[in-house]
Amino acid sequence: MNHHNQSLNLINRRGLLTLLVSSAVVFALPLLAEEQTNAGQKNTAPEFTRTVANYVTPDVTVVRDDGTKLSFIKELDDGRPVIMNFIFTSCSAICPMLSHVFAKVQTKLDKDSQNVHLVSISIDPENDTPAKLREYANKFGAGPNWNFYTGTVETSIAIQKAFNAYRGDKMNHSSTILIRSAPGKPWSRLVGFVSPDEVISECRNMGTATK
Repeated sequence: MNHHNQSLNLINRRGLLTLLVSSAVVFALPLLAEEQTNAGQKNTAPEFTRTVANYVTPDVTVVRDDGTKLSFIKELDDGRPVIMNFIFTSCSAICPMLSHVFAKVQTKLDKDSQNVHLVSISIDPENDTPAKLREYANKFGAGPNWNFYTGTVETSIAIQKAFNAYRGDKMNHSSTILIRSAPGKPWSRLVGFVSPDEVISECRNMGTATK
């Protein structure tokens, strides 16, 4: 008889445990769904900031990735819209991401890419020789309208400071893309994780010759 009662108690306990587990799952599902919804909402938030500013281009000489020495002012003020970033070839984090975005922008612009000047400035000129920049450019499929520039340390710092991109050390640089529709016009400054489509949209909003 005692054995029979113990069996019934065991069955009742198991039933209660099953009920509790089932209830916990039922109550947890809405919470999980809410968390997933909130996570989705967070992912839709902008991942970059946009500001507009006027910058004075420094009168310095730069060296293009083909070895040619040029006036930086003339390179930026040739009449084309400019999309510019700051990179260094040994970077393994932000720079490949920025260069990938530029490569995609170049592809998406298609024929219009010849009307836009993509500019990448090295912030590690001591190591980034024109040959290294050319190798880096080839890795990302840079076309004739996407140019890479190096020079002296002083030149690189002067350019970075002029565009509020100098952070004291190459390892501290941020993901920054600067866009200008024409010489003398203000620059749009995008800081953060910007997609190629967002870059092109910004160009379009500024009145550049893009699709």
